[in-house]
Amino acid sequence: MTTPRQFVRRRVPFGADPVATAAALAAASDQPHVVYEQPEALCWAEGELATVVVADGVTTLTLPEGQTSFPAGPSVFDGVRRALAALPFDGWRVYGWASYELTCDPPAAERTVHLVVPEREIRIRGASALLIAPDEAELDLLHKRLTDAAHRAPVAPPETRIALDLTGVETTAYRGAVADAIATIRGGSLDKVILSRTIDVPGEIDLPATYLTGRRGNSPARSFLLRLGDWQVAGFSPEIVARVTPDGAVVTQPLAGTRALDGSPLLDAARRDELYRDAKEVFEHALSVHLAATEMSTVCTPGTVGVHDFMAVKERGSVQHLASEVNGRLAQNTTAWDVLSVLFPAITASGIPKRPACDLIRRVEPRRGLYSGTVLMADADGTLDAALVLRSVFRHAGRTWLQAGAGVVAQSDPARELEETREKLLSVSRFLVPAEQTDPQGEPTRVLEPHPVI
Repeated sequence: MTTPRQFVRRRVPFGADPVATAAALAAASDQPHVVYEQPEALCWAEGELATVVVADGVTTLTLPEGQTSFPAGPSVFDGVRRALAALPFDGWRVYGWASYELTCDPPAAERTVHLVVPEREIRIRGASALLIAPDEAELDLLHKRLTDAAHRAPVAPPETRIALDLTGVETTAYRGAVADAIATIRGGSLDKVILSRTIDVPGEIDLPATYLTGRRGNSPARSFLLRLGDWQVAGFSPEIVARVTPDGAVVTQPLAGTRALDGSPLLDAARRDELYRDAKEVFEHALSVHLAATEMSTVCTPGTVGVHDFMAVKERGSVQHLASEVNGRLAQNTTAWDVLSVLFPAITASGIPKRPACDLIRRVEPRRGLYSGTVLMADADGTLDAALVLRSVFRHAGRTWLQAGAGVVAQSDPARELEETREKLLSVSRFLVPAEQTDPQGEPTRVLEPHPVI
């Protein structure tokens, strides 16, 4: 039996801004990396010591000594679970993403999951940082990089922004798609579907600076910044798909029902009250909570699934949502990956029932990629934390864009659903920082117009 490989660890004092420091670490990195922020900690991971990739329905584990393939199993993440069980590392943690197309039938040929065991990590919690690396020399270098990044981290975000038109020609097509979906729903084949639209971002953006600036202007459930597996994303997720703790506590957090949030106390309070009175929004939310509880009951101990904080209002950047928390206890002989398999894709980014909703999305939208997928971290002890990829800026295959959707039910109005996408897009569009360009004298300069005041 092979002895598991060990990492070395060192805890050091830390007193700087975690988000700004992580953005500085990412900006200085030329390797694949992930920043993942939870309420209790922020983690930065770099390098690919091992990878777990899913493409064309096959899961491939890649280690320095070679590759092993795992065919599709009974659940969506079954191959991932088996690949991770074969990792030769003690106390491993993986970071990565799963795209919306993971659940396509037939399986998507492109990469739909990319997870990594990083070569080095920094986990910031409170007034200390835990450094993790292969050896003591690497820890010394990592400590210096952390110190340098904390010193480089900007006190104030850049002022220059890229201005986007959120009411372009694509809005006509979006209203038409919503109207068609309403007719389909009223025909009885499904109850709800989330349709989205995209906005291209012109020019190059500074993704770490955009992440830092957007994080300071948002109040997400999770935030992330990554360059991994041909994708670059900065996001401010409003909700989690799933969280599983080592002792078997399971949580999902469906958000459905939206109104604008613009900082005006009177108007924001009025919109909050309107959320509770709007029959369409309440119905949409109740549908989502019911299905979330139903899905959870298939992987949780009978009698343990319950709803907490039903229809509380959560503020998320430029919008406020009706939110509920569905809790349960993991059933015996069930893993966190079984939980994610039944909850993915998230109800609030697909529809009800999921299969006909996903079929409709496939007919009217191009491939979503990471939009409405998940960015996640998972540990060898059974921990899983999976954020829903919304309120994000995406860079892939030479294109940079934003994407937002709205939940369509029988009572929907196309104009209102379009406006909801605009309200959500503002959570990101206000914070796009252009990349620095060099003038003839070699000095960096920002050349795009400031974002207009909203």
